[in-house]
Amino acid sequence: MKIPAARTREARGRQISTVTDGTAQKISNALLSGAAGIASFLFSLMAFLYITRFNEQVLASIGAGVFCLLISYIASERPNSESARALNALGDRLLAVEQGDLTSPTPKSVRECMPKLATAVDSLFAEVRASIENAHALGMYDPVTSLPNRLHFRAEADKMLAARLDETKAAMLFVDLDRFKNVNDSLGHARGDQLLIMVANRLRVVVTAELAEGSGQRPLLARLAGDEFTIFFPEIEEAADAERVARRIALAISEPFELHGHSVDIGASVGVAISPDHGTGIESLMRAADIAMYRAKNNGGGRYCLFSEELAAEHQLKIDTEAALSEAVQRGEFLLALQPQLSFVTGEVSGAEALLRWNHPREGMRSPATFIPIAEQTGIIADIGDWVIAEVASMLAEWHAQGIKRRLAFNVSPRQLDRADFFQRLRATFSDSGVPLSLVELEFTESAAMECSETVLAEIAALRRDGASIAIDDFGTGYSNIARLRTMPLDRVKLDPSLIVDIENSEKARVVVQAVIQLVKGVGGEVVAEAVENVAQADILRAMGCETVQGFVFAQPMFEEEYLSWTRNADRGSRSVA
Repeated sequence: MKIPAARTREARGRQISTVTDGTAQKISNALLSGAAGIASFLFSLMAFLYITRFNEQVLASIGAGVFCLLISYIASERPNSESARALNALGDRLLAVEQGDLTSPTPKSVRECMPKLATAVDSLFAEVRASIENAHALGMYDPVTSLPNRLHFRAEADKMLAARLDETKAAMLFVDLDRFKNVNDSLGHARGDQLLIMVANRLRVVVTAELAEGSGQRPLLARLAGDEFTIFFPEIEEAADAERVARRIALAISEPFELHGHSVDIGASVGVAISPDHGTGIESLMRAADIAMYRAKNNGGGRYCLFSEELAAEHQLKIDTEAALSEAVQRGEFLLALQPQLSFVTGEVSGAEALLRWNHPREGMRSPATFIPIAEQTGIIADIGDWVIAEVASMLAEWHAQGIKRRLAFNVSPRQLDRADFFQRLRATFSDSGVPLSLVELEFTESAAMECSETVLAEIAALRRDGASIAIDDFGTGYSNIARLRTMPLDRVKLDPSLIVDIENSEKARVVVQAVIQLVKGVGGEVVAEAVENVAQADILRAMGCETVQGFVFAQPMFEEEYLSWTRNADRGSRSVA
């Protein structure tokens, strides 16, 4: 391997310096020893010329010898003592590192006595300082986009916020990409990283444009994590300025990205928070902007939302509901209300749907709409679903013992389907209660039915073969694969209330409902209309061929004892809507 000339010259220079230093030390020792020899010679000569007695000559010789030994000892030990002092100084320098001193040079005594060691120590400290600076840079910047990371952003934003004048407004923008996970799943994480770089560049363009328009101090742009970005404007005139930037960001990210032959369409949900209106610290501003961002995402994404006190109240309610839900099952706060289903064909009660109610200790009875979405987001719905299954099994077991044979339907959450042992535990619950599956109806949302795996479909088909009824709930609001609908094991399809809400007044609504009814009948399913509010709606649905109806027009949800009493009266009076 060829050694560079510069390194060769440097090594040769160090060798010459070392040789020179060693030669000087030898010459110094030789001069000291020579001086000692001359002094001894002169002392001995004078003693020989002026001292005549033998005893005095012996003493003089001993004195001259001791003097020579002392000088020789000093000459030999002088380098060792200098080395010792230099090593002690070096030790003190190394101990100073504990106090954070990585910049001071090696002591002068070390450089004079041990120049090679001094050079090595200085080089070592230089490398350590460079490594620390590199580590600091890596720890403060995102390696993918080269933007400041979360740690750097918070530190710098804190300084910028503290330095602003009291009357000056600041703005925090929280940007979260829409549908970015689809890119990672379909094109891979490497392409996802490239997309993040392109997003960061577009954000830089927006920030630079704002700076060119004279928006004051330069904004701070950072990537927090994943597909989340933040922009802090330390100085704005009014909230409308921040909203204008948020709108520009949403528009910029909505434009397609060309990624290795693929046209990628994503979007951005942007939350905006203003200081001091929505917080005086970086943490509070980021939290407010994050809450606003989630509202923008829940509204469909590709837009911005400004934080408000209303959002803060909703967020706090969500937090409180999450905390209360985690204990509601153990405290026995959930109840099942039963809403009868009537057959247009026979005019009899054909079954009922079990509807969840929460008897909150402070707020009273709460409907599912106020807590089911939160339970779905947090995953608590799986535990609630287990309680519903156990409660339905207990009800049906008591009814079965009394000779009451009515079908009871309940909803199954997509979160429950994610559990590998869900169907096994469901079967075990009804089997242990002695309830035949013919009395059970499982309702799946349209989206869950269309998106579930083939394994789940096989389990659903097995339940249906063993007697259970299968229904699709809220049909008409989600995505339906007609081919899957044709092959899916199902008995009933429940029309979403939004389809029939205006059926008595709108011709278009009637056309749509008629088409859906024909579609369901075409795949061999029975049509159930729920949330039917008046007789006019019921008459139209019956004329269109709907077989079963559920809604306030016939009966509102009621608890078990009232339901059993209502059904006994209905049977006794042979109530009919046929």
